[in-house]
Order: sequence, then structure tokens, then C-alpha cells
Amino acid sequence: MIVKKIEAIIRPEKLTETIKGLKNIGITGFTVSQVVGRGRQKDTQGVYRGKNYKVTLHPKVKLEIVLSDYMVERTIKAIVECAQTGEDGDGKIYIYPILEAYNIRTGLTDFDIDDLVNKEG
Repeated sequence: MIVKKIEAIIRPEKLTETIKGLKNIGITGFTVSQVVGRGRQKDTQGVYRGKNYKVTLHPKVKLEIVLSDYMVERTIKAIVECAQTGEDGDGKIYIYPILEAYNIRTGLTDFDIDDLVNKEG
């Protein structure tokens, strides 16, 4: 079985819509982290206690999804459709191969767990 990891860096205001889009295609397991980053998005001005300051790192949300290879294209399409505004700062999607994954509770690799479920089920 080929397993991949998708990391998607998106705008925070697009998170709820993106989660709905993922659920619509059957993706229910993922990790969400609040991150900051820098790309083509322009600097903005902020005000703190009456003083202006330049915002050079922008708040983003990182979604991490581990799934079977056959779901990757469908998942990318769902993320782009839900998270895209057409403006600089929409984010990036990265794809990584997963060589191994272990279940902490059982100590088995996830592939061993799949084999046990298929034999018992």
C-alpha cells in the first residue's frame, strides 16, 4: 500500500470551509496547527497600544493529512476549491511519501494493524 502525507498551508478564515470540503470526500482524520509564515503576501500594518508596527509573518493554518495514494488528487482538488481566494497568501500544498507509521497504543505499524483487521473481519 502506498501512503502519502499532504501538508496544506492555508488562510485561517478558510479552515472551516476546507474541513467541510474534506469531509464531503470522506476525509475525516487530519491534524491542524496554527503557524506563521512568509511568502508573496505583502506586509501589513498593525497597531499595538497606539503604536504602528509592520506585520511580516502572517498567521496561517497547517493541515496534515495521511492517506492512501489513490485519494491524493481528489484531496488536493478539494483543498484548492475550498481554500483558494485568488490572492497572494492563499498558501501551498506539499506531498510527502510515508515510509512507515506506528500506532502508539499497540506498537504495531499501521500496515500490520490493517492486516489484522482484514484477517479478523
